[in-house]
Amino acid sequence: MSIPATTTAIEVQRLVRRFGELAAVDDVSFRVPSGQIFGLLGPNGAGKSTTIKILCTLLRPSQGTAQVAGHDVVAAPAAVRRSLGLIFQDPAVDDRLTARENLKIHCMIYGVPRSERRARIDDALLWIGLTGEADQRVRTFSGGMRRRLEVARALLHRPRVLFLDEPTSGLDPQTRRAMWDRLHELRQREQVTIFLTTHYMEEAENCDRLAIIDHGKLVAEGSPEELKCQAGEERVTLTTADDARATQELHTRFGVEPQTTERGLEFAVSNGEEFLARLGHFPVELRRLSLQKPTLEDAFIALTGHSIRPDEASSRDVLRRMVRMRRRS
Repeated sequence: MSIPATTTAIEVQRLVRRFGELAAVDDVSFRVPSGQIFGLLGPNGAGKSTTIKILCTLLRPSQGTAQVAGHDVVAAPAAVRRSLGLIFQDPAVDDRLTARENLKIHCMIYGVPRSERRARIDDALLWIGLTGEADQRVRTFSGGMRRRLEVARALLHRPRVLFLDEPTSGLDPQTRRAMWDRLHELRQREQVTIFLTTHYMEEAENCDRLAIIDHGKLVAEGSPEELKCQAGEERVTLTTADDARATQELHTRFGVEPQTTERGLEFAVSNGEEFLARLGHFPVELRRLSLQKPTLEDAFIALTGHSIRPDEASSRDVLRRMVRMRRRS
């Protein structure tokens, strides 16, 4: 289903979800236009999965409001569910069934007209490249094949919004890239809104906009490039025929104070490309020159004060620890 780009697919206002004294989601607000790829970036335990569960009506919010495809997640949960497709972090296909049987059951659950089921299933299998494996049991599939099948299944009822909770977790880099190629194609072809959670920086680069979440709070929002700009200045590294003289010239001509490192002379500038253009008539021979722009990892550290913590306990583990502590007290 194609949706006008001016409509809003997801609207969240001051969303809160508490588990006892723990605020897993704490006063979060954001808006996702239709047809956009929007990512919630943060470490384990940051509140990503809790947010997506609220949006998919699997959890009720403690406070605030959330709408998906124009439907309130509390007042109209059935309408929300009809409007969305969902891919969980953990595999959710039945590995005792064939790929075709998994898709057929999904069509039945979501009320896809009987007359359309065969064509939709065949088209979906062709799109994800599993036509030849359609009648094989899913237990024989690789992780990447199962993930592709889950994408196809989530789209059979033609949802307006596709939710992906850590969609490529556990996949190898090649399969991850192939998965994203298909998601970009899907967005282009169907104008489906894609909402995902991730802690992978390279995956976050695929998003039109990102919201960084940490300890339940929204820290920043913007395009990947806009967030990188908040990470600070770019770094120039160069080696020369005479580093001592180059250091003096850089200070005199440009007011920079380079540091001598094993890579050469390094210093920060506000506009790297413009600075490199001004080095055209530098009086010292330049032997090697490089410009390093801030990364999403740099942005995350600048905005939160720490790096992504992939080994940090999940929110579920945090809750378990809190329950145990209460029982002891």
